Amino acid sequence: MMEVEQLFGWAGQSALCGWLILVLLPRNKALIFIAQYLLPLGLSALYSGLILTHFFSSDGGYSSLASVRVLFENDAVLLAGWVHYLAFDLFVGSWIARHADEIRLSRLLQAPILIATFMFGPLGLGLFLLMRAIMTQPMPVQSEENHHAY
Repeated sequence: MMEVEQLFGWAGQSALCGWLILVLLPRNKALIFIAQYLLPLGLSALYSGLILTHFFSSDGGYSSLASVRVLFENDAVLLAGWVHYLAFDLFVGSWIARHADEIRLSRLLQAPILIATFMFGPLGLGLFLLMRAIMTQPMPVQSEENHHAY
């Protein structure tokens, strides 16, 4: 098995490639497929291999914060946790990019949302959901009675 540090580097570079596709490159089906499916699938395979080979032989668990701390003392499980974030955040970022294009959100406005998703996952998702709610709000219809020309 590759060294944990090597896997860490590979996972980070793979995720970064996906984020660069989303933020900098033109949108087309092939690139979106790579960013939304191919790279997260590779990261998911790495996660699965790490978690299946190390989780059950590790101390700790999910019952308390102290148990999680002990669980992540194992470098392979810690890497699995990191790869979990990389895979899910990239998938969510791709979802955001696709839906942002559908509502015609400018790529200049998408970039900071995608960067926030890359760096802080749920913060970026929250920003996009708020932006989408604002942009898809129906415009109020003015009635003739309320519309006076002076």
